[in-house]
Amino acid sequence: MVKADNENERIFLQFFETLGSGDLAKIREQFHEQAIWQVQVKGIAGAGEHKGRKGIVDDFLAPVRGMFKPGDPKVIMTSIASKGALVIGESIGRGTFMDGRPYENLYAWAVEIKDGKVWRLREYMDSFYVSKLQEATK
Repeated sequence: MVKADNENERIFLQFFETLGSGDLAKIREQFHEQAIWQVQVKGIAGAGEHKGRKGIVDDFLAPVRGMFKPGDPKVIMTSIASKGALVIGESIGRGTFMDGRPYENLYAWAVEIKDGKVWRLREYMDSFYVSKLQEATK
């Protein structure tokens, strides 16, 4: 289990624990008012930049989480490192889609903390894996 060595790492780990719970009201509170979530891939659902709590939670996260069984996908953090406000982590996203298909993807995250909240988040994933999932549903 990954443990925090400082306050920013604690905020980072708490954020991803909450994200994995699916509690969108709680996750909304953990975003800075001017937060930006950047999905650093092209050509897949959700790619691009999502701004502000509404844009991130209501317009991006809610539809993505709606593709999965309640409480999925889980975020299993495997490593973290930080310098100042920047925390970098690696994780596995694991869950089950509503149609019963399994999901297991690899992620890297670069998160900047500001005023004790997630301010800038850059998400990197195995986009080839996601593109194959999208092809399977066509």
